[in-house]
Amino acid sequence: MNLPGLGSISVLYLAEISLAAKSRSEVRGLSQNPAPIVVTATQNYNGNDGPWSTFPVQIGNPPQVVEVLISTASEQTWAILPQGCTDFDPPNCVELRGNEFNPNSSRTWTRNNVTSTGIFELSLESELGYTGDGVYGYDTVQLGWPGSNGSSSNHQIVAGISTKEFFLGILGVNPRSTNFTTFDDPVPSFLSSLKQNKMIPSLSWSYTAGNQYRPGPFYGSLSLGGYDSSHFVPNNVSFAFSRIDLRDLTVIINDITMTTSNMSISFMAKAVSIPTFIDSTIPYLYLPLTICEAFEDAFGLTWNDTVQAYLVNNSLHEALQAQNPSVMFSLSSTNSSTEQMVNISLPYAAFDLLAEYPLMINTTRYFPLMRAANKTQYTLGRTFLQEAYLIADYERHNFSVSQCSWDSRSSQHVVEIAPLEYNEEAELRHFPTGDIAGIIVGSVIGLALAASAVILRIRSVSKRTKATASDVVKLPEKVEPVMLAAEADVGAELDDTMLRGHEMDGRANSKQNDGTKQQKNELPANECPASELPHA
Repeated sequence: MNLPGLGSISVLYLAEISLAAKSRSEVRGLSQNPAPIVVTATQNYNGNDGPWSTFPVQIGNPPQVVEVLISTASEQTWAILPQGCTDFDPPNCVELRGNEFNPNSSRTWTRNNVTSTGIFELSLESELGYTGDGVYGYDTVQLGWPGSNGSSSNHQIVAGISTKEFFLGILGVNPRSTNFTTFDDPVPSFLSSLKQNKMIPSLSWSYTAGNQYRPGPFYGSLSLGGYDSSHFVPNNVSFAFSRIDLRDLTVIINDITMTTSNMSISFMAKAVSIPTFIDSTIPYLYLPLTICEAFEDAFGLTWNDTVQAYLVNNSLHEALQAQNPSVMFSLSSTNSSTEQMVNISLPYAAFDLLAEYPLMINTTRYFPLMRAANKTQYTLGRTFLQEAYLIADYERHNFSVSQCSWDSRSSQHVVEIAPLEYNEEAELRHFPTGDIAGIIVGSVIGLALAASAVILRIRSVSKRTKATASDVVKLPEKVEPVMLAAEADVGAELDDTMLRGHEMDGRANSKQNDGTKQQKNELPANECPASELPHA
């Protein structure tokens, strides 16, 4: 048997365990574990490529509130700097970008002193061509609105950004550590800090992006150290983490099917199974060209090579609304034809998104499908997570993907994911099957495989030479002036003019330097210490 991402490596030892999942009432009296943290959404929809349900985070002292997206791929907290909005931007730019964080206004801000400026290039989504710089430092990060008594942790990595490649800030929930120098000096992630400070029961989380097209409303849902069983339909499929640390949440797409009232079409009749990374940082689905062409034929889409996107005009949108197709993704943990699969279905409304400033001059509908240049780009982004509920357990190295449940009458039911060290006898007591279905089977890899599977990867740290005498943040201006067309019709049905065309470009960006290929955006190197986050 092979696990996703292990290629031909033989699994020497594979044991199945039950994931320790218990509701608070069932755990009480058995466990001294802290309760999971439920992070409440803002009840706002933000962003220039959705919009999307966001979450409130307070940074610094006194606290500055920013509204951010959840990044399942990142381990850091990012916020928009004052330099992120200029005179060339709309008057409400700060509001559009989820508010700003000014490090100079925080008494507890400490600049990263590895470089003279604390400025590093960002590497998140570098495989997809994203670029930008961040001013790195440390400050207090607290969840929720002021007065909500949300959980907080001091001296957390915070990056201030101005680039519009990432229009909103992010809260990274991956527990891997960050290294700014070598592997000998890892900086814990926010999730790891919460676990170390006994504020959550385990290194785990659950998330769905929510959506605004279903009556409810249904905002995003994030639980740290547990999951909300009222949000999904349980299944018995468990996924082992990929051995590639930066693509840990990888699934195998076995089929993609479009269904209408009178027909059903498979998009993968001529394609092989596709190992694909689930990543909430971006909205797009990056899939092979053959799959994109199948989408084109079924949905009547046309690839706009100028803007590198599938734009949707009003007539096509109305036709698709009338047809109301749904797209089902059939996922498994291996390439085996006998493997159990989980099906996640998305209505057309999930693909009906808006590209706004600064992606497009005029607000324009687009279909969030991107042509992947190679297999390292295969990704199921935030669009997918509008209808999928993701649960990740970093102590047992497995995760589950389930269809969201949209019963507005259901009450919240938060269930703890117990730590790995939890007493096994108590852990295996009988609990309601419905509470733990879908995240039951986990895998533990033997020592011989584990020794070969743990890959530590150092990225070169890109340093800036401009010296500064204090911790005052002075991020070099890199914002391009926006030249708005005076004759532009804001209400136009379709406008192909891009302000920053590369921002919707699905192609990877790289450059040659003395014959060596280098990614444009290098972050502080990430570490996955074997003791903290081993992976199968």
